Amino acid sequence: MKIEDETGSYLVKLARHAAEIWIREDKTPQPLKPIPEQTKLVTGVFVTVKAIKGSEHLLRGCIGYPIGIDPLYKEVIELAKTSTLNDPRFQPVKKHELAELIFEVTVMTPPQKIEYSSPQELLSQITVPGDGLIVKLGPNQGLLLPQVPVEQGWNTEEFLSNTCRKAYLPMDEWKNNKLSVEKFQGIVFSEQEPNGSVVRQELENGC
Repeated sequence: MKIEDETGSYLVKLARHAAEIWIREDKTPQPLKPIPEQTKLVTGVFVTVKAIKGSEHLLRGCIGYPIGIDPLYKEVIELAKTSTLNDPRFQPVKKHELAELIFEVTVMTPPQKIEYSSPQELLSQITVPGDGLIVKLGPNQGLLLPQVPVEQGWNTEEFLSNTCRKAYLPMDEWKNNKLSVEKFQGIVFSEQEPNGSVVRQELENGC
């Protein structure tokens, strides 16, 4: 999947714009005009919000759709609300915080199920950096974006283990049980600073 830089820039700016309208005015935002043609693509997408604390970027919210349900620009408008106001892990974002937040958008490729017969075969089909993961077992499901192992400095085994933890499973569950594991790639665009210029994150370079 090829996503142009101007598309990524639009989606990140739209995420900030929509979040500000949701938070400041409690109204449904309208898309920024003109709407780039590529943002009408239907595919999975996540909106991530990070708070600047000194030299650190701390997660403040992250919600998304693993599978596309609407055009990207419509998904981002809705996710701007859920990632800032409805992420159950965090308190809702307040107006005064907006000036200290960085918005990031990850456009996802369709998840592909990994077929494997042993834990080592499973590991061999996961690439870090590069892949994001979805782990499922019964009602449990966890997803980690491809930039997470890069940011955390995890190897493949650590990435898989932490995806199990995200699914509220034991971290070594992949060694002891046959899980459903899907992988996907992400095209990541992020503000360099709050309300700043938008850049493509090159995961293969560890950025």
